[in-house]
Amino acid sequence: MTPTGWLIAGAAVPLVAGLPYWLPGLVIALRVRIFAWVGGEEGVKAPGREVPAEEFKEVYGHPAANGRSRGAALSDLFWYWLSPGPEVHQEHLEPGPRYDDVARTTRQILAGLSREQWTELVGRCTRRVLDEIPDRAQVHRVRLRDLMMPVWAEVYYEVVFREPCPRHVRDLITGNADDVVSALKCTSLRHMDRRARLTEHLLARLADDPPPVPLPSSLSRQEQAYYLQGTFFNTAVVQMSEAMAHLLLALATHRPVQDRLLAGEADPGFLDRVINETLQHFPLFGVAHRITSGDIPRPGRDPIPAGSVLLFNYPEYQGSGPAGGERFDPDRWLSPDTRPAASIPFGVTANRPCPARGFAVLTMRVAAEETLRRFRLDSTARHTRSLPSRGPCLLVPRGDAADGSPPRRRTRLAVMRLADRWAAVPRSLTQLVLGSYMVWDARRQGLCRNYFAASSGGSTTSVAAGR
Repeated sequence: MTPTGWLIAGAAVPLVAGLPYWLPGLVIALRVRIFAWVGGEEGVKAPGREVPAEEFKEVYGHPAANGRSRGAALSDLFWYWLSPGPEVHQEHLEPGPRYDDVARTTRQILAGLSREQWTELVGRCTRRVLDEIPDRAQVHRVRLRDLMMPVWAEVYYEVVFREPCPRHVRDLITGNADDVVSALKCTSLRHMDRRARLTEHLLARLADDPPPVPLPSSLSRQEQAYYLQGTFFNTAVVQMSEAMAHLLLALATHRPVQDRLLAGEADPGFLDRVINETLQHFPLFGVAHRITSGDIPRPGRDPIPAGSVLLFNYPEYQGSGPAGGERFDPDRWLSPDTRPAASIPFGVTANRPCPARGFAVLTMRVAAEETLRRFRLDSTARHTRSLPSRGPCLLVPRGDAADGSPPRRRTRLAVMRLADRWAAVPRSLTQLVLGSYMVWDARRQGLCRNYFAASSGGSTTSVAAGR
């Protein structure tokens, strides 16, 4: 080999060896640029140059920041991911009587349970799912999102229909939810057959035995099935599964915090503070876009004109606090002086806040307590907001028998750390390829754009989702 060849080979070795450390970040940056391109030049970033962090909540909560889908290029992409049914999904309806009808129904369904009933339901469903783990005396490697998704499938089925969830229906719900969230994270293409099977089940259920809370009369039977599927068996299941994966992974990667809970030395509110801290570091929402229906005036600044697409970046806003905010410290929530001011884990009250904001922390606490009663959590996986890895973790049964082989567990954790790093390389490339394709395909199909064009032309036919 020539000297030049040896130099090239010598440079290639550290480059290849360092792939897990530089390639995923580079690919994420490319994906961000692609998504920014989809948003178009009209996108106004918040926080950003035009909307600084100190104006974030004020602009977000302004009555004119109320458009949800119509008029934004990003809407085609989110409708593509959430189809079928984005035209009746509560998150994507334009303000007006239809949105009011749907939002009111969601509140009525969720308000049907008291805090005591929520506690009993979540505890029971969590125990049932954990009971399904084979040979619970052994250490198990799991993906936390996958572990938690059946819990919330059972919970929200019972919330809607007021009866326990049959196993085959739970499988339909988790299959649909996993498909949606995997497409959103660009780790997999959409599989519309999985979504269609759940829709068919809901249509049959609505025909024979509808839920006790009447569904919106402004929706057709098909749209009612889409509404339940999108609001409860997609968004609710996905968001709570993601929230629990983040919480349990935070405990697994911050041993002093977990040890404090396992030892029973924490005060009653400590776990709630851990949940708040987790949602602060790993907000469930990424970028929420809103389309202004009128000008938004601002003292000392040019108004934000009507028709602007506002891009509210939750992670960037919540990370805009004082220096030192990256440290995981649940006790900073004890005092108003140290509690983060830039915190909106459930959105802004004046602009479509999360319907579950009143009981999300309660139910997360119950599920976490049930898990910690049985297992110690160990993980060396990287903890990122998007969590495309689904949260690799070791479940270590509590008790003397489970604590007898710490060297073996350390070996498994070391292997997990290495495997997690290298798994990010092909996964990030997959995300780049599939994400780019879905961005292109969403723009090509124009589900949102064509829906509103058809509605303007007098057609009431729902736009069929592409496959």
